[in-house]
Amino acid sequence: MRLKSLRLAAIAGLTAALMSGAALAEDFHGFDPANFDGNMVSPEQLAAMVVDAIAAHAPRNGGKLSIGFANLARDVSFCLKVEQGIIANAEAAGIDLQVVDNRLDGATALANAESFLQRNVDFVIEFQTDANFGATIMQKMNDAQTKVIAIDIPMPGATFFGANNPKSGFMGGAYLGQAAIQKFGADKVKTGFLVVGELPQSGAVPAMRTNGQVAGFKGAVGEFPDAQIIKIDTKNTLEESFTQMNNVIGRIPEGVPIMVTAINDQASAGMLRAVKQAGREADLIVVGMGADEIQTMIDEPAFVASVGYFPERYGNFLVPLALMELAGKEVPDTVLMTHYMVTDGNVCEFYKDFACSATPDAITFELPEAAYKAHLEEIRKLPELQDSLNLIPTN
Repeated sequence: MRLKSLRLAAIAGLTAALMSGAALAEDFHGFDPANFDGNMVSPEQLAAMVVDAIAAHAPRNGGKLSIGFANLARDVSFCLKVEQGIIANAEAAGIDLQVVDNRLDGATALANAESFLQRNVDFVIEFQTDANFGATIMQKMNDAQTKVIAIDIPMPGATFFGANNPKSGFMGGAYLGQAAIQKFGADKVKTGFLVVGELPQSGAVPAMRTNGQVAGFKGAVGEFPDAQIIKIDTKNTLEESFTQMNNVIGRIPEGVPIMVTAINDQASAGMLRAVKQAGREADLIVVGMGADEIQTMIDEPAFVASVGYFPERYGNFLVPLALMELAGKEVPDTVLMTHYMVTDGNVCEFYKDFACSATPDAITFELPEAAYKAHLEEIRKLPELQDSLNLIPTN
């Protein structure tokens, strides 16, 4: 029987799913990032935002406002959905959007940032993976007095928009632990291996997601030996995840549970393929991150759930946020998504193009609240996160 989370009874609150930083934003033509329903605002609202933005910031090119969007990687489904949402909003607003591909590479991201400044864009939305280049890019932006929103990977001084890394990671790990117990039994789970696909190049903040996965898993299953936790560097791609998982599968004894989760759905899918190729699928259970590889989740029985990030809605926040900043309005320094577990049992409630499975849910997912609170307290003390405390939720 497939393992699925409890079907959510009320999805109306899905897109009111944001937490803002300490600074609260004002309403901007019907857009309040702290209380936004996530649906794209009307062209009339966007046009009014543009008028206010131009009144406070004359377009540098003497014509339309111009926004540069540097995408993380244009061949990754999650990133394409983010891009499509930004394009739709920019077109509706009547502003010029310039899109480039950072190609998962810091040096490329730096070159793209420099090209934006050469083209005199008015605002930049950055989706770039290498934390080592963030400060350099921001220094150039600051020197040019160009404001920036950073997606998912923070950049010093930029408004942060994206994942609630500690909670989404903890949710995914806890779900994996509970689903593994349901599938294999609590005692057998303790004999298995947890394999986590990380992304070390992106720094300490995205690491809160993968570290949260480990903490959530332990919160669900109890004591679990660190010697049975394997971490691999996914490089944020399906191909590298497949290669690295293929390299470690021989370290896992035959017949024990192989419990997999990763930084994103693509990495999870690559790891799943490696386990299947090794003929170990009967031992496998996978929980993804992002819920942007829905067909894979539906097609693969071992892929039991993914934590929803809803990238198709990112643009609905990002373009109004950019216009709000250009207009000189108060904007939170941090806007975090709220996440939901997505399974083939409830997917139709989030994505109408997919049918929900008729198979009853096998587990009722419960967040281990005490363990989660203890995890938040622990990571707030970490030296490497002292400059990122605004990205750690209070609940």
